[in-house]
Amino acid sequence: MREAVAFDGIIRSFLVNDVTLHLLAGQIASGKSTLAKKLSEQYDAIVISEDEWLLQLFADQISTVEDYVRCSTKLKRAMEPHLLGLMQVGLSVVLDFPTNTLKQRSWMRNLIDKAGCEHVLHFLDVPIDICKSRLRLRNQQGKHAFQVTDGQFDVISGYFEAPTSDESFTVIRYDESQSPIPG
Repeated sequence: MREAVAFDGIIRSFLVNDVTLHLLAGQIASGKSTLAKKLSEQYDAIVISEDEWLLQLFADQISTVEDYVRCSTKLKRAMEPHLLGLMQVGLSVVLDFPTNTLKQRSWMRNLIDKAGCEHVLHFLDVPIDICKSRLRLRNQQGKHAFQVTDGQFDVISGYFEAPTSDESFTVIRYDESQSPIPG
């Protein structure tokens, strides 16, 4: 079904069923942000990156996992109406926020339900040793918004919960080369 929506005086035509919220799950340095950029190009979707927003708004306030959770929660509360608005006018979104815990995925499920859109949860199932190696390289290069130590990686990884079929997400699993894993 094709609909037209007026947005700031511009008529935007889109297929309602084409609006998709792309979600990302995976350990730190598994390649979520890299995949987000690829998905954005592939599906003509806008990328919203938690790391970039946290850096601009809360960089001086995040030094512990608890600080991250507090700031991330504030950011999600502020971003939710914006995200819903983007999808309601027909824009697909690649949400480069981690969906690494049941609680995080619950917030994402709520967004999907409110937006009434399609979704895909892209799960980067990358071994820990590869993620740590990538993290060390990323830290050396200094190109990422946040530097994470091995100790911090270990603490944060302890909270990781891989998505399960019980959660009713449409999941695509990827290996370390970002190739989809069949099945």
